[in-house]
Amino acid sequence: MGDAGPSSSSGMAAAVLEGGTAGADEVAFTIKWSGKEYTILIEGGATVADLKERINLQTSVFAKRQKLLGLKAASGKLAHDGTRISDLAIKPGAKIMMMGTAEQEMLVEPEDVPEILDDFEIAAEEEKAIQHRDENLAKLRRRIVQYKLVIRNPPRPGKKLLVLDIDYTLFDHRSVAETPLELQRPFLHEFLAAAYSEYDIIIWSATGMKWVEVKMKELGVLANPSYKITALMDHGAMITIGSGNRVFDCKPLGVIWGKFPEHYSEKNTIMFDDIRHNFVMNPQNGLIIRPFRKAHFNRTSDRELLHLTDYLLAIAELEDLSNLNHEQWEVYVRRQRRRQG
Repeated sequence: MGDAGPSSSSGMAAAVLEGGTAGADEVAFTIKWSGKEYTILIEGGATVADLKERINLQTSVFAKRQKLLGLKAASGKLAHDGTRISDLAIKPGAKIMMMGTAEQEMLVEPEDVPEILDDFEIAAEEEKAIQHRDENLAKLRRRIVQYKLVIRNPPRPGKKLLVLDIDYTLFDHRSVAETPLELQRPFLHEFLAAAYSEYDIIIWSATGMKWVEVKMKELGVLANPSYKITALMDHGAMITIGSGNRVFDCKPLGVIWGKFPEHYSEKNTIMFDDIRHNFVMNPQNGLIIRPFRKAHFNRTSDRELLHLTDYLLAIAELEDLSNLNHEQWEVYVRRQRRRQG
């Protein structure tokens, strides 16, 4: 997916939405904005407010500054933020103009950007059911086909795969600083360089690609001579899951496995994320990393990446990573150290 181009001289840019059907429970929107096109898939049960957040991720136009002109409900009344997508009067090919001002690129996200919090856990039985539910598997198959993944460096035969979140995993995205280095997690580049010896690396953030590229560029990750990044992924590769009365997005690793079936699978993939439900589709491959917050207070004491380097290198020799209990990674490292001396 491309990034939004510069806005017009007046600071306002127009976007056109084309409604169409992506699947039984999803609606596809093509946003034409600043001379480029963006594809958004959203659940029929989601709201206009949810749609605006998706548009924000793609265009950097904050939801509160978006005006979707002529967007109406099936009743004929103008749609409001609480209107469900399934209740909109949108037909395939319909065009809706959006007016809004794009924000300038910045490393630290403004307060307008909603923060994703891991404020709930899913019972083991429900978690297992989620993985095998037909509707979720159908969404996964659509993402494999529809998501446009750009390969920056080709997969290396025989290497395992490390998938990394950004916010609170590699970077404190809520603290204010004069330079990115002040917000970078300690030992970031040493960690990536060591991991690269045994793992290909994919960065997957729940934000838009624009934020992903800006952050990784400013942190010096994309041009570091000691390692290479296989690909960057954004919110567009995630799927929406319903569990009880909750609806949330997650990062199904099956999207990556579907894109690279000859290289990666559940046996050789591990993902670090500070949000547990992000890998609800693949809990056996997820490791909960301690969040890196309040960088100014913690950057001299945080050793999480340093210790996780030992874990990654210790398990790299195993044929199947999915049999491990990654919640016990620290115990595993201590045992390995005792065995070695």
